[in-house]
Order: sequence, then C-alpha cells, then structure tokens
Amino acid sequence: MLVNRILVLIIGYFCGIFLSGYAYSKSKHKDITTMGSGNAGTTNTFRMFGWKAGLITLLGDVSKPIAAILITWLLFHNREPEGVRLLELYAGFGTIIGHNYPFYMKHFKGGKGIACTGGMMIAFCPIEVPLSLGIFIVVTALTKYVSLGSILGLISFFIQTVVFGELGLLNVTSHYKIEIYILSAVIMIMGIARHHENIRRLLNGNENKFSLKKKEEGKVV
Repeated sequence: MLVNRILVLIIGYFCGIFLSGYAYSKSKHKDITTMGSGNAGTTNTFRMFGWKAGLITLLGDVSKPIAAILITWLLFHNREPEGVRLLELYAGFGTIIGHNYPFYMKHFKGGKGIACTGGMMIAFCPIEVPLSLGIFIVVTALTKYVSLGSILGLISFFIQTVVFGELGLLNVTSHYKIEIYILSAVIMIMGIARHHENIRRLLNGNENKFSLKKKEEGKVV
C-alpha cells in the first residue's frame, strides 16, 4: 500500500503541473508570473486578463484533481477496494502539490491550490462542496477578500471531512479513516500557508480587494 500511495502522489503531481493560467498567458505572448501578484492561479489570471481567462483557468485547475482521482479509481478500485478512497485523496493531494510547486517553473512557483482543492472535493466527497463553496462565495462577496474566502473554505473542507467521516459518509474503512483526517489537515495547512502573504496583509488592513475590473499590468497585488 505504501508503494501505491507514492504512485498516486506521482500521478497527481504530473496531473497538477499543467498550469492553465500560465498556458493562457503564453498564448497571449505574456507571462502571468511577471504580472500582478506573479501567481499562476485563477485569481491573478482573472485580474490580469479578464473573466474569460479566469474561467478557462478555473475549469482547467478544477479538472486536474478530478482526472487524477479518476485515474486512481480505475487503477485501484478492484486491486485495493478498501484503500481506494485513501488513494484518491493522495492523488488529489499530489495534484495540489504539482499545481503549487511545478518543477519547471522558476522557484517552483505555481498557484495556491484553491481551485485544485475544489476539484479534489468534487471528485473525492462532493457533499462537501456546497458548504465550502457557499462559504467562499459569501465571504468573498461580503468582504471582497478572495484570500479570506479561500482560507475559510479550506477550514470547512477539513471540518466536513472529519464530520462526514465520523458519520460514515465517506465510504472509507475505519482502518484508513484517521489517515484521511491527517491528510486532509495537511491539505488545509498547506493551502493556508500558501496564503501567508495575504494573511499578513489582512492583519495589516491592506489586503487587495476583489474587483470585476482587470488590474493594470505590472501592478503587484
């Protein structure tokens, strides 16, 4: 089972390294990593190129963990029927790592993994999506802080995973349940850590607010 964990992490990683926002910017003969916040994720792509680019990036980033988890299920649902749910979560985790730290990018700098985490939730435990997505939308709409909505959405993902696991709704054996909780906590912590600069700005009161208007090129946000 250890070998299988490593294998699906690798599968997830290589699903995750395709950065939709970076590819879109290159198609426009630009480099998203030198624009705005320098982040290759959905939010910065939206700010720099507009809603169509943001939507393309969002769909691309969401689809990556879904693909990784589907591949994992096809490979292991017969060979590891009791452990396949855990392996699916490892595949999703690997995708987020690949998205956040692609090997071919300078300083391994990718996105922050929020859209990837959302895609992982869709494939791994879709009943978690309404609350986490609702929290993200409501908090972002009320505060205009995408980062705050993302952080609270991550926390809700972890809490729901534990609650649904204890209620028996994750379809996972007790043998692997604690490991799923631990891995979910790691995913949450990694996502929050990726927002450390946003957290600092939130505490200082100078975090950038979400706007439907494109940002001026070169402006650091």
